[in-house]
Order: sequence, then structure tokens, then C-alpha cells
Amino acid sequence: MPYWPGVVIATPAHSGVGGILSYRSELSLTPGTLVRVPLGAREVLGVVWDCPSEPPDGLTEAQTKAVAGVLDGLPPLNARWRQVVKFAAQYYQRSLGEVALAALPPQLRELDATQLARRLKKRAKAAAAESAPPGEPGGHPLSTEQAEALAALEGASAPVLLYGATGSGKTEVYLRATQDVLQTAVPEGEALTQVLVMVPEINLTPQLEARFRERFEPAFGAGSVVCLHSGMTPAQRLSSWLAAHTGAARIVLGTRMAVFASLPGLRLIVVDEEHDPSYKSQEGARYSARDLAVYRAKVESEALTNPPHPNPLPLAGEGATPRCQVLLGSATPSLESWHAADQGRYLRLAMPGRIGGGALPRLRLVDMNHQPKGTPISPPLLAAMQERIARGEQCLVLLNRRGYAPVLSCDACAWKSECPNCSAFRVFHKLDRTLRCHHCGFTSRVPRACPDCGNLDIAPVGRGTEQIEEQLTSLMLDVKRPDGGPARVARMDADTTRTKGSLEQQLAALHSGEVDVLVGTQMIAKGHDFRRITLVAGLNADSALFASDYRAPERLFALLMQAAGRAGRDAAQSAASEMWVQTWHPTHPLFVALKKHDYPGFAAEQLADREAAGMPPYGAQALLRADARTQQAAQAFLTIAAAQAAGLPHREQITLYPAVPLTIQRVANVERAQLLVESASRGALQRFLAAWQPVLHGCRSAPEAKGLVRWAVDVDPLSI
Repeated sequence: MPYWPGVVIATPAHSGVGGILSYRSELSLTPGTLVRVPLGAREVLGVVWDCPSEPPDGLTEAQTKAVAGVLDGLPPLNARWRQVVKFAAQYYQRSLGEVALAALPPQLRELDATQLARRLKKRAKAAAAESAPPGEPGGHPLSTEQAEALAALEGASAPVLLYGATGSGKTEVYLRATQDVLQTAVPEGEALTQVLVMVPEINLTPQLEARFRERFEPAFGAGSVVCLHSGMTPAQRLSSWLAAHTGAARIVLGTRMAVFASLPGLRLIVVDEEHDPSYKSQEGARYSARDLAVYRAKVESEALTNPPHPNPLPLAGEGATPRCQVLLGSATPSLESWHAADQGRYLRLAMPGRIGGGALPRLRLVDMNHQPKGTPISPPLLAAMQERIARGEQCLVLLNRRGYAPVLSCDACAWKSECPNCSAFRVFHKLDRTLRCHHCGFTSRVPRACPDCGNLDIAPVGRGTEQIEEQLTSLMLDVKRPDGGPARVARMDADTTRTKGSLEQQLAALHSGEVDVLVGTQMIAKGHDFRRITLVAGLNADSALFASDYRAPERLFALLMQAAGRAGRDAAQSAASEMWVQTWHPTHPLFVALKKHDYPGFAAEQLADREAAGMPPYGAQALLRADARTQQAAQAFLTIAAAQAAGLPHREQITLYPAVPLTIQRVANVERAQLLVESASRGALQRFLAAWQPVLHGCRSAPEAKGLVRWAVDVDPLSI
């Protein structure tokens, strides 16, 4: 008898081909099984969601296509994984297949059953070679604060927010918590326990990976730690995913995509630097990996507490309640997480002291109103840096803008290096004499003269990391290191770390003392353990003080506080460590809180402002974005969608703002507009958005919206 499996495939929400598609199969397929199915003229990968024995209403055998093949070498994706994917699709208003298939490694979508069987055989041989006899992981002695945090974590029934100062030893807490989970005894036949550790950016992965491998591979085998991030090759991602899915990998380190990794024995999720905006996807399914980590831990815990076939043996000792814990760590938690802890929904654990009793760096504000005009680095700051280098110490200079200058300009006719494809300027990169758009990638050579008037005197406006590196190199020519050698200045940003292995080489040079001054963007400001840096300087910190985005002060405070935490991590030098910030507004409340390292005070002030304005976390928001060939078409689609929302469920609890262009309204010759949706009730907003989906599909065909390329709903947006 035939069966009628419902299969989800990768289709974007705006396409109108979403949901579960019905196929035909001679075999009963377990939900979660990976299959290859025909779609038009193509054959694509899909996930079986259900498999009824009766055809759906209105469908006959002749109207359905047969499943082309089954990837039966893989265990099915379990019910907990499917529940997380389903929740993500519903909450973030995306199609089920779009989320489910994006969570799988790209190379898996191209393999048939025979090719997959070869990969699995190769994987099994590698796993056998990598296996090691069980041993005891090493570790460092715990401080009192670390021991107390671990004890509280062990007994916590709610998500845990670990609020630890920079240098307080949060990573050792992650390692010990992981060790406790991996050493938990499991009943025979159950999946071995696994841990998911998430970091916000790829550049933070190598050093954390090294620490986890050093700690756990001697005890659990060479293949017990794997990584998952977009910087890996397709073959590497497939290998890591298979190791996690089959349970061979005990620890998965990854960026936001790793929240969807298939981990049958998941018992702990660690989200390091949980405040970081990188955890929120800005394309495709715009999910928050941090929030999904909290939800996934809840789903896993409920499944452990109420399994389909209850096991009489506890997982963690006599009388223990099996659960999956989530640990959110940061020195500057997001205001959403801080507010959740204030409400009692999260358990907040504090580790205010640094390891070894070191002091946090002292903040020194440089009032640029009293410095020479046009000075990129003030004389007092320069003198302090020169003094540090002469003592054999290192300095870090933070400027969150790469390139040599943000724009080239002609004084004669006011020409600027605008991008022909975007409503943005091309950035001047001096090293290769190019103008590059950081939005669409368009690159051209620097013109010899102004393209409009022929003036030869075109000059850079503003400063980027390239220019600061060049200027510091010239200013340090007469500065000598203790060994008599010249001071050395290096730069670390997306341009210098593009090639494979370059990031590791630059970090090694800094750790070994080959570099005296490191200039970089935000990638150098968080997560790194630089032992010799005693001075951190923040340039152009005022750019976010008066931004239109209400989240800008939170991001600036976190960036500066995280950057300050790179200084004085060696307890012997911590008393002399400093954070210098050049500003035109030294009395701004943000700097007053920063000077005291008073994150709780800053958070309380920001939350009070948010509550008064009804902003998150006291309200819920979503953005309806539209991309079109013209700005008129994009805004017309949004306007029609807002007008047709009348009468939808909970419309009276929803505020729809007028359609407006994005700050950068044109990217790659596509015009962009957005419409803000707000509600005091998250539930009302979700129900409204769900009811709005079919309306949005209908609005696409409106004559006024001709030229619409795509539309998307962004739930809980991080930038407006």
C-alpha cells in the first residue's frame, strides 16, 4: 500500500510555495528522514515531516509524484530538532522548509544515497582512528566566584545569565560545566551527552577551539570537538555535521548557524558574548540564535523530563532531574537578558572580580575640544602609548571603520566617491589604490583626477584603520622597545584577515610580543585574551552617541567596555592598565557609567528610557521590508499591505507606522523600504503577523507594486 509523506523543502516565504508538500512512497518513512524528491524539473533534498497512510483531502495518486530516493544511511532528525525548526519558522515568519533546509550542510543537499553511504563509511573509519580511552580532562584551580557559579549552575532550573567582568574566568566556567556534562553517566542505549558552545564571530573560534581541544581531546578522542561556521569548506561542514548528528562529536563549537545543529544527546548550550548583534541573522530567516538557544534548551529539557519511553535510570545521579541547561555569558549582557533576569525568568550569576585579583583598567577621557584641530591621536594619548612601548608593553587602538578613509572628495566641485549601485560612498583603500563599496562589493581604481571637473586635488575625508596604522607608524619612528628595536604597528580587520590562516598568524604575532601597537575594528575588542596589553584607546567613539537607532548607546557601551577588558588581563600589570577614549562629549552619561565600569547603572537607565517609550523589552517589534526596482514600488507595496491589514486579528493592539526608505536605501541597484510594526503584546503581534502573511502574498500582485523583487518580515529587529 502507498504512503503519503509530507515533505518540507527549501522555499522562501515570499515565493508562496511554502508549507509541507505531499509525495507518494511505497515505504512508510519515519518523520525526520532525509529524502530526495522531484520539484519541477529538479530533484531536491527534503525532510519528511509526517507519513500518513491516507492521501490528503482532494489529492489522488495520479496528482502526486513519488519520492525519488531515501538517504537511509542517516538516523532521522529527531522530534526535538523538528520542534525547534517549526518554532523558528512560525516565530520569525518564514517557511518551514526554508528554515529546515538552511540548517543542513549545503553539500548534503547534493548527495544521493550511494554518495552518502561512502561518506559515512569514511566518517566511521576516521572516528575509529580518532577514538581514545576515557580519561580525566585537566583544568585550572577555580576561584571562589567560579566555584560558586558552577554550584549555582548545577542546581538551576531556569536559563542562567553569567554576568562576569572581562578577565573574570568565564571561559573556565564553560569548560568545567562542559566537563561535568560529558562525564555524566547515561543509561545503556541512550545517546552520549553533547555540548553546544556558540560564539558570535568566526574570528573568536580558533582560540576557543584550541582551549577546548587541549582540555577534552586527550580524554574523549581527537574527533570529540568539531566546529560549525560559514568559514569552513562544504566538505568540512558536512563532516562536522555528520559527527554531531551521529553522536561521534561530543562538543560542537560554532557561530549562530550551529543553534540548528542536530545533536541527539544535547545537555548544555553555552552562548558566549550573548549580547553580540551577530547572533541575529540579517538575511534569509532572520532568527536570533541566542533566543533560539534558550528555546531549544527548554524543548530538550521537556523531552528529558517526559520521554516517550520513561527510563528508570536518572541521567545525572540518583534522584537527579534530567535537563538541558543554557548558559548565557557576557560582561555586558543584552538589555533583554538583563531585564529577564530582573523579572526572575533568568538566574543571574555575578563574577565581578578578575582572576588573580587584577583590577579593571582605569578610564581616561580625552576632551577633543581642548586638543589641536584635526589631530587623529591626541598628544596625551600618543605620549602614553610611547611610554608603554618603551616599557615593553602593548597597546590596542580601536576604530570601528576599515579602509583608509570613508570617502574621497573634490573641493572644487563637491564630487564624492559615491557607489553607482548603492546610496553609499565607496571607501578609499590606499594599499591597493581602490575605491570599494562595502555594501555591494563594487570596486574601481582611484581616479587620477576628479571625474566631474578634472581637478587633480582630490583628498580623503575621515579616517579608517589603514590611515591610523600609517599615521601611528610615522609617529612611532623614534620610539624604541626595551631591546632597542623600533616600535612595530600592525592592523587587524576584515581586510587583513581575509586569507586562510592570516588571523591565526596575526594573533600569534601579538601574543609573542612581535607587535607593539595593534590597530583594528571591533573584531579585536571582544573575546581575546591578550596578556601584554596595558593600554586600549577608543577613537571616534562619539559616532553612536546621537544615532537615530535607540540601540546605538547599548552597542557603544558594550563595545567600549569589551575593548577595555583587553587591557590588564595579567594581574601583575592590571594596576597600571588604562582605557583612553577620545570624545567631544566627556560629560555624556554613557561615559560617566563607563568610567565606573557600572554596567548595572547603565542598564537601569537605558531600561527606564525604553519602558517610558514602550520599546523592547517592554514591547514587541517587527519590520516589514520590501526590495524593488524603484523606491515608489517598494513603498507602494508596504502602504497597500498596511491598508489591507484592517480587520485582521488583534489589529487594534498593533501600531503600523508609515513606510520609509532604509538608511541606505539602495544596495546593488535594488531600492529598499521598511514599515515598522509595534505592539505592547508579543502574542498579539505574532498572531497578527501570521494572519498578515496571506495578505502580503496577495499584495505582491498589486499594479502599484510592479517591480517588487522580494519582501520579508524581520521579527525582533536589531536595527531600524
